[in-house]
Amino acid sequence: MAIMQRTVLVVDDDPHIRDLLVFALGKAGLATREAADGEAALADLEAHPSDLVILDINMPRMDGLETCRRIRSQGDLPVLFLSSRDDEIDRVLGIELGADDYVVKPFSPREVVARVAAILRRSARTPAPLPSGAVTHGRLALDAEGWRASWDGAEVPLTVTEFSIVRVLAAQPRMVFTRDAIIDRVHGPGFAMTDRTIDSHVRNLRGKFAAVGGGDVIETRAGLGYQLGPCQGMAG
Repeated sequence: MAIMQRTVLVVDDDPHIRDLLVFALGKAGLATREAADGEAALADLEAHPSDLVILDINMPRMDGLETCRRIRSQGDLPVLFLSSRDDEIDRVLGIELGADDYVVKPFSPREVVARVAAILRRSARTPAPLPSGAVTHGRLALDAEGWRASWDGAEVPLTVTEFSIVRVLAAQPRMVFTRDAIIDRVHGPGFAMTDRTIDSHVRNLRGKFAAVGGGDVIETRAGLGYQLGPCQGMAG
């Protein structure tokens, strides 16, 4: 595992979980630091460089979601969320905040180490470049420089990930993209994201465009993946 001398900050209010993860990560050749809450984590990151943060969601003083927001406001440090709730809404929210992956408690330490390794491998690579400039298809228009999407000239507010997915599909409107291909184009090879997360982003995209009459923006190709639709306008 080519991740020697990388440092992971483990943030959880449960000392037993911190001990478990520190032991497992240490066996994998990773250096570790610990914090018991979000405030302590932010202070540690100011004082010590880290390559990745493992971040519990449910913590006192400052929860993991707010901590992730503040980490993301400072840069693109990879974040792996831990949560005691297997709730897809929480998963999607975590990803939207910029988390790189999500693990539900109780977890296997081996699985966490594997996901950490995948994220670190991905972060060491340069993601495939997305198309620049303006892209139009039917009534859909994308401003790649301003990260804005519009339908019939009216802006449709999208998250960064949602915009990136539409941008990938619109760059090659005749191509059917597998979920893995979308992840690779948006984040780079080796990014640890599940198919369910991509599906959730697509559902959100469809809902936002359907609300303005763009129910044909993204098409599902059964057994294959997703493709940009005709973007001519139809009810959702």
